[in-house]
Formats: sequence, C-alpha cells, structure tokens
Amino acid sequence: MKVLTIHIGQILINKSKKKTKLYFMKDSYSQKLHNLIPGGAHTYSRGDDQFPANAPSILERGEGAYVFSPDGKKYLDYGMGLRSVNIGYGNKEIADACYTEIIKGNNLTRASLTELRAAELLTELIPSVDMVKFAKHGSAVTSAAVKLARAYTGKKFVAVPSEQPFFSYDDWFIGSTVMQRGIPAEMTTLTLKFNYNNIDSLIHLFDAHPGEIAAVMLEAATNIKPQPDFLYQVKALCKKNGAVFILDEMITGFRWHLQGAQTYFNIEPDLCTFGKAMANGFAVAALAGKREIMEVGGILEEGAERVFLTSTTHGAEMSALGAFIKTMEILKRDSIVEHFWEYGQNLMDGLNGIAGDLGIEEQFYVEGYPCSPNYVVKDKTGNVSLAMRTLFAQEMLSKDVLMPYIAVSYSHQNAELDLTLDAARHALKICQQALNDGYESYLNSPVIKPVFRKYN
Repeated sequence: MKVLTIHIGQILINKSKKKTKLYFMKDSYSQKLHNLIPGGAHTYSRGDDQFPANAPSILERGEGAYVFSPDGKKYLDYGMGLRSVNIGYGNKEIADACYTEIIKGNNLTRASLTELRAAELLTELIPSVDMVKFAKHGSAVTSAAVKLARAYTGKKFVAVPSEQPFFSYDDWFIGSTVMQRGIPAEMTTLTLKFNYNNIDSLIHLFDAHPGEIAAVMLEAATNIKPQPDFLYQVKALCKKNGAVFILDEMITGFRWHLQGAQTYFNIEPDLCTFGKAMANGFAVAALAGKREIMEVGGILEEGAERVFLTSTTHGAEMSALGAFIKTMEILKRDSIVEHFWEYGQNLMDGLNGIAGDLGIEEQFYVEGYPCSPNYVVKDKTGNVSLAMRTLFAQEMLSKDVLMPYIAVSYSHQNAELDLTLDAARHALKICQQALNDGYESYLNSPVIKPVFRKYN
C-alpha cells in the first residue's frame, strides 16, 4: 500500500486510504515507548497528547519538586506523579521505611504485621472508617466499592456526576463515557449520570429507576465547589432510597484535610476510596467504610453468600504500606496539609495577579481550592481553549517549569514559588500577544487533547 509520510513540527503523520496514524516522534525514546507500550505510557495522562512538544518525552528521576530527563535537564514539576507525590520525590525517610519492609520479605504467605498496622492507622485516623481493604490502584477500589454496594443492596445501577471525568478504567464506568470500544453494550447502561450541585437531577434518576440504584459515587469537590447543602442532600437521598453513599477521595484524600475532604466538609460517607497521595508516590489504594457494609466482603458469617470483593496478590505489599505509614507520620509531624493551603493560595494570588496586570484575567485565571488549584485558559471570545492551554504549558516549559496542571507538594517552597511566577510572567505575556495575533504564530506544538475522546 502506498503511504505518504509528512513531517509536521515534531510529529509524524502516516496517511493511507484506510486510516491516518499520528506518531509523536520527538526523539528515539518516544519512538521506543510507542513501539513497546500502547499509548507510550501506562496511564493515558502521561501520553504525548497531554503535553506540548517541548516537554521531555521521558524522565529519569525526581528529587523534591524537580524531575530530570536522561540528558540531565532539570524541570520544576507540578504534575507530581499524577498528584500522587505530596511530600516530594525521593524522600529519604519514606524510602528507608519502604526498604525496611522490603528486607522483611515484602510479600508474605499470610497477612503481615505491617498490613495490620496500616489498617489500624487508617481506621484510627478517619472517623467514618471501620474496616479497610488495600489494593494497588484507584480503579481497583472504586470498582470494589461498586460491587460491594450492589451486593449489599441487591440493586444494579450506580450514579455518578457527569462533571467528574474519571472513576475507574473498568467497564462499569468507561462504558458511560464516549470510549466504549471493547465494552459490551449491556454494560454501558448501568452507570447513570447526574449533574453535580443539582440535586433535582439526582432526584430524577431515583424517580426514573425506583428501587434500582445501588450507590451514588462522587468526589466531594475538585474544581467545582459544592453548594452549602449539596453533599448532605445527596447523603439524605441515598438513605431515603436505600443506596450506598460513596465518596471517592483519590484526589482530595490527604490534601484537603489529613482525614480527607469528608472531614473538611463534615460529611460522613458509607464507603470511601483513597489512593494517589496515600504514600508519596508508592502504589497504595484503599476501599474503606462502615463495618455493616464492608463485612459483606468477609468470610466469618457462616452460610452467607460470598462476595468476591478484591483479592490481589500485591494489594498489601509491605513496602508500599510501610511508605503509607511513614507518609502519614510526616504529614502530621510537619503540618503538610496546612502547607498545601498556604503555598497554593500564594501561587493562586501570584498567577492571578500577573494575569490581571496584563489585562487577561478573563482569559487566564486560577480557581478552585488552594490545596489543589486549577488553571483555566480561554480564547478572546471567552471559550475554554486547549490551544491556548497548550501555549501556556509550552511557554512555561521554555522556562523549565512542567505544569500540565497544578499538584502542590511539600517540596514546593518559596524558591519554587518565585521560579514559577517568573516563568508565568513570560508565558502569560506570550499568551497576551497570542490573544491579539492568534495562537498559530506562537504555538510550536500539536494542541493537547482530552483523555476521554472517541477518536485519536
């Protein structure tokens, strides 16, 4: 078959009669990654289509708030391991705690003492938690929460907010997105969508599916702040209809409050799920909650029908749980959650101040909670623009700041704040010019794309 090859900037496009393939060909590392790993990374958020072309295609190590490419180039990082690193890369205390557990054997034939200590720690720390089941990643525990809710209630539907983009890579959730290839059609009907902060839209789902909704799962807050009574209304509606109220704390856990966003908002869920920042980048996730529900996944009630909840060889790996235990110790000792709020507020004020000075405060602004800020980039007509967002990220990278989004860590201190704001002054001046002249003259990269899209 005749193939036409066209070079555009730093990408390679192969065109044939049947399909067009887009290959990001920045360097040999990128080529090898895509040749060996579908998508070029093991999570789509790390993919080439999520970063401007001047981003490093591969990283060798991290230290504190910085990451390094194999050629030794140093970047101030705000991705922080997809928000999982909350203290800093390569923290020696946590690494030593992890190593101590490795030397003990790391993964034993029966439950380990470290596993028990970690379970005791989480149940003592968070008021809503009576029991916990550990796993290695967030999708495993959110899917386990759905299974447990269905087993407990005998119902089939799960409701989630349409504004919150990701809960699991499993069929029950991905089937509700536009990316349905590979998912049986019957699975796509079991997850229902309502609108966050709109209790009437959730009432409508309960009315449309009477006695059939097993659970409502939502994040307490991310970029959208809950209206004063919304979370309490959701909980009350779940109780009224015999549904399980699940809070997903993958992002909010150990950032909004040491005890999670549930304590920050004073709302107690039936079940909750944690991951990300539990262990400063080590792989730990948790399904936790009320004993009455969690015990459905147990083995002590003789004659009860069993629920195969989660059963993972590496779910209670001692090294990662040792990292979790040490991370919690450091979070408490060094008042790290308070640091997130203080640094984040200073960063928000600084970035918004620069945009205001340039007269583009309506086209670029940082919103949300200081412990987890979110920057928004719009075009001159006021529409959110991925092209302008790519341009901002590109220009931040030109000053060695990697900011695909903002995840604050304890390693972000005053020096990092100054470096960030200096880079932002440069980047936002370029954005100001692009708003007047058109971004095409300034953008040297393909436009970043949403993770959840039907076609490449």
